[in-house]
Amino acid sequence: MKIEIGPLNIKTISDGYDDVGRSGAGSAEEYLERFETFGSKTLTDLIQRLQISDDEIPVSCVVYVSFVPWVLDVTRKFSLIGAVFFTQSLAVTSIYYYIYRGQLKVPVPDGEVISIPGLPLFDVKELPSFVSDEKSFPHFLRLLVNKFSNIDKADWVLFNTFDELEPEVLNWMAKLWRVRTIGPTIPSMYLDKRTEGDNDYGLNIFDTKRAECMDWLNAKKDSSVIYISMEQIEEVAWALLSCDYNFLWVVRQAEENKIHSSFRKDISTAPGSEKGLVITWCPQLEVLAHPALGCFVTHCGWNSTMESLSLGVPMISFPQWSDRPTNAKSVEDLWKVGIRVEVDEDGILRKKELELCIKEAMEGEKGREMKKNANKWKELAVQAVSECGSSDKNVDQFLEAVKSETK
Repeated sequence: MKIEIGPLNIKTISDGYDDVGRSGAGSAEEYLERFETFGSKTLTDLIQRLQISDDEIPVSCVVYVSFVPWVLDVTRKFSLIGAVFFTQSLAVTSIYYYIYRGQLKVPVPDGEVISIPGLPLFDVKELPSFVSDEKSFPHFLRLLVNKFSNIDKADWVLFNTFDELEPEVLNWMAKLWRVRTIGPTIPSMYLDKRTEGDNDYGLNIFDTKRAECMDWLNAKKDSSVIYISMEQIEEVAWALLSCDYNFLWVVRQAEENKIHSSFRKDISTAPGSEKGLVITWCPQLEVLAHPALGCFVTHCGWNSTMESLSLGVPMISFPQWSDRPTNAKSVEDLWKVGIRVEVDEDGILRKKELELCIKEAMEGEKGREMKKNANKWKELAVQAVSECGSSDKNVDQFLEAVKSETK
């Protein structure tokens, strides 16, 4: 299949489930095995067609996401340059690498303190969830650890981060591979503004929601809005209703019916009408960049974390799985731009706890420090991707190397 989006010419490969979709797989393991089999074959066929076609530009380099290391094996058949792109932080990647090397044994005993070069000390609960609770999704842990199965054969190892954000672990990892940071990988208009028209990630089917969301924000005072993107409905709803701030709450459509009808009535009749907006989608980058925003209540996925840092937004973190506990550790303890909520013994975030964290982030002493630090990281992110910044130079170096190595 061929798709054109702006200057990009996109061609697809098969995961083996073209007719039925991913749901046709009986298990995650079955899906991944079939994807490798069909993906390897269809990628091989695609590269062969591109190399011999008079209408196409021959392939010189393959950049592949780290979750599909078999792509490098295909790349090697054609003597092409192979660059692996990691979409998680350097810190999280180093933890999985230590497991791959057998230097961090799973399960990690409760109470053990984990020491890894370039990183602060970690408690077990601050490790990625697949490590702290390896029985939860064992196939995901295998997938994440197996990313390193052939990494020593990769020509380049690229990361969506920037030098200034994770310098110590970067220095350690650079001794292992040809590592370069090329982030933050967010549209240019939110950072250096050098690329005209680069203002979003691509096509979006929810444009009708954008106007509603931005019109609502435009009516709010600077730094007065809490942005929430999470689905623990009842306790969050009561906390938002009780706090003294405006809020924009994104709730997936499948979860909307869990919001009691009285809640919507209460927020529309609260002092300062339209105190809150509950919506199924929002243009997150535009929201984070809006002057009305005061803080972001987030699960701390890496993309959201990078966007918040790049746009100078303090965070209240509620990490639950995957890399998010480790990201939250960095947000609070290393970069000092956030507060991590405490949950009860059942893992539930209670109304009072969220209220306290919101109050501290919006008007407390720690909140003021978080905002100051957030602005610092925003400036450093812009510098990194601006002309002659660390990420800008890394991208130029990578492209020049590809040109010279394929002559």
